[in-house]
Amino acid sequence: MGTKSAFNWITLWASLLFVVILGFSRLSYGIFLPGIQREIGGSYGQLGILGTVNFIGYLVGTLCLSPVISWFPNRKHLINRVTCLLLGLTLIGSAFSVHFTGLGLWRFVIGLLSAFATVLVLSIAMDAVRPAERGVASGLIWMGGSAGILVTGLFAPFTIDPSHVQGWRYAWVIMGLFGIIGAFGFEFVTRKRGAEKVPSQIESKPQDKESENVFLLLLKPKRHLFLIASYFFFGSGYIIYFTYLIPYLVSNGIPSLYAGLIWSGIGFAGLFNGWIGGKAIDRWPSGYTLALGLTLGTIGVSGITTNNMFFTVLGATTIGLVSFITPPLMTTALLRRHVPHHMYAACLCIATAFFASGQIIGPIVGGVVVERYGLQFGVASSAIFMAIAAALAGLYGQLQRKPEIRDY
Repeated sequence: MGTKSAFNWITLWASLLFVVILGFSRLSYGIFLPGIQREIGGSYGQLGILGTVNFIGYLVGTLCLSPVISWFPNRKHLINRVTCLLLGLTLIGSAFSVHFTGLGLWRFVIGLLSAFATVLVLSIAMDAVRPAERGVASGLIWMGGSAGILVTGLFAPFTIDPSHVQGWRYAWVIMGLFGIIGAFGFEFVTRKRGAEKVPSQIESKPQDKESENVFLLLLKPKRHLFLIASYFFFGSGYIIYFTYLIPYLVSNGIPSLYAGLIWSGIGFAGLFNGWIGGKAIDRWPSGYTLALGLTLGTIGVSGITTNNMFFTVLGATTIGLVSFITPPLMTTALLRRHVPHHMYAACLCIATAFFASGQIIGPIVGGVVVERYGLQFGVASSAIFMAIAAALAGLYGQLQRKPEIRDY
């Protein structure tokens, strides 16, 4: 099957799925925290642990995906459709949680399924796009995560306001139903376009040798180690910010409507971030491009330390505009450009595992800081991780000037 432009039905439905995979299943938890705390109980530190549980599931799913596909090399599309359908159903199931442990189990399963879906949807969609336009296509797909943030923020008056105790439950049910629709839509367009005929990017033979080569390719300092390490620290930093920002705003007496609008503002800015970031990485496929977005994000996070709501909002908008969607889409685009085609999905699995590991550590560190120093310092601690990620991305950009890293 011939490749297509970045604008096609597969990319569109992949973006709609990312509304669920990223915006609904993973990041909606942060804005629902105040409502969940009122009904289920627990401190913000304890509830932050459930964020860690979600990303432990995400890590487990990432580590399991490569061997699962190697066992069923011709079933990538089948695995994806089942995963996306189950993701919608588990979101609905989590809405009926009545205690801390039950919600934790749902969050674990959601994390596992979203890891499968993230890699598979990206891999399937990128197979259908011309190489020169994959940065733009990746940007369009990751924009779905921004759209999910935007929509979640609009739920805020019904999920944060104390007068709507069950609001977060209804929101998760609606999100789950949207996920089921997205799963059927993506299945329809991939079948219609003959996407099943695209060869799987994770070859089953020779598995041991290829696995070894993939690790050497990614973790060798002269190849892609700095890029992967940057992705790890970004994962730690951004998830702290998104977990504790809304609780910080609520604790400062910000009305639920305004808190939701700030959250939606991040998502709205992220819509432009996906487009700008995709175009930028196609034109300047360098770690320097990634480092610039992460640096601006570090400055944006630091706005919360001013105790000024204007700079806090400006910082949140900056994060949405240049450093929320940019690092994942640029990392996936850079990997696609600089690793062999048949190794891409396996490399993406490993990179995502490092990203997930960062997201596991982030809520733990953030929770400790919140418990000891308060929500403001907890949110601000994400700037440290973002700054490290920016520095590592800059080192990767410098390394790219050497001939060992080449395009595939």
